[in-house]
Amino acid sequence: MTLKHSNLIYDWNSVPGAEFKPAGPVLLDDETLRDGLQSPSVKDPSIDDKIRILHLMEGLGINMVDIGLPGAGPRAVADVVRLAREIATCKLKIKPNCAARTLESDIRPVAEISQRVGIPIEVATFLGSSPIRRYTEDWTPDFLLQTTDKAVTLARSLGLEVMYVTEDTSRCDPETVKLLYTAAINCGATAIVVCDTVGHATPSGVHALIRFVMEEVIKPSGQKIRLDWHGHSDRGLGVANSLAALAAGADCVHGTALGIGERVGNTQMDQMLVNLKLMGVSPWAEQDLTRLKEYCATVSEATGVPIPRNYPVLGDDAFRTATGVHAAAVIKAFRKGDVDLANTVYSGVPSHYFGLEQIIEIGPMSGKSNVIFWLERRGMIASPEVVDRIFQRAKTSDHCLSDEEILGCCQGISATI
Repeated sequence: MTLKHSNLIYDWNSVPGAEFKPAGPVLLDDETLRDGLQSPSVKDPSIDDKIRILHLMEGLGINMVDIGLPGAGPRAVADVVRLAREIATCKLKIKPNCAARTLESDIRPVAEISQRVGIPIEVATFLGSSPIRRYTEDWTPDFLLQTTDKAVTLARSLGLEVMYVTEDTSRCDPETVKLLYTAAINCGATAIVVCDTVGHATPSGVHALIRFVMEEVIKPSGQKIRLDWHGHSDRGLGVANSLAALAAGADCVHGTALGIGERVGNTQMDQMLVNLKLMGVSPWAEQDLTRLKEYCATVSEATGVPIPRNYPVLGDDAFRTATGVHAAAVIKAFRKGDVDLANTVYSGVPSHYFGLEQIIEIGPMSGKSNVIFWLERRGMIASPEVVDRIFQRAKTSDHCLSDEEILGCCQGISATI
């Protein structure tokens, strides 16, 4: 009986005091089709593409989706209606929400679409909160409080569930954070969203902020309130901050495919899915994520945002190596007949979890084992003459050899088994 590869890894992530996991099941809210489209570099996908992306979200088990901001105009309304109708007609499990400013002109269209299509749509009504924003806008705390009361009360009177969002929460003073969230809950909001709108927070700051909201707002309310985290990646901490929020007690995190969004973008939804699965977090540990690459590739094509070659898990180079030492270890694992071992010995992410596989290339950093393996995988004889010819070509090259270049080295030599 062979050892499972997990028994061959000492996991420092799991030693006492190092656990970084949420206490309960995690919810995910996908903002790709709304917040993600605020990037100045994306194109707004066609409605057909949006529907395709919606179904991929459903297939990945994502819980909620922001289907747009109908207050933005007629096209936004049309797309929101079409997406809501798709959810209703296909009986999708994913729950829709719509963004809205704390304005009647934004909130009423959400209620009208919900009634028209015949499904509940949560309204995510947002309002700036930080001192720097208040100073810029000449807003007083009383103005913010009255605006919150009016917006949430209106939404509830229209039969909408309310997700109340404070922008720039990570730079807001504790008194205002407590004042606004408490007011929203008292007016009927059932979910509150803590936002790192400009990507200011660090994991330790996120932990402190989430704990403050739980202890000073949610617990005193005595109500069952969903606590969400919405992060941005300006300091490259989007995923780390989202994990910190969950570890501190948040119920749900928001993200977008490939992290698209304003400036450098939002928390990467795909990377959240990868990490939650690898951390064994419920329910993602058992979720089939083999269509994760299709989800990101579809968003990439629909928005015109390329996937970098070195992008985690889904980039072309994520499971591709030409380095002799690395490749040799992977090849030895393959020769043991253990795919799990081959996908783990030189990778912290098992590729088969996501419908992918290890790829051995031949380049200037390769050893002869790369060449032999490449030939054998294609049913070709790895004769010393062929191996040496390919090996020498690779050593004089400044790049990994293409299939055509490798096969060119085999010309004139009988190389088929």
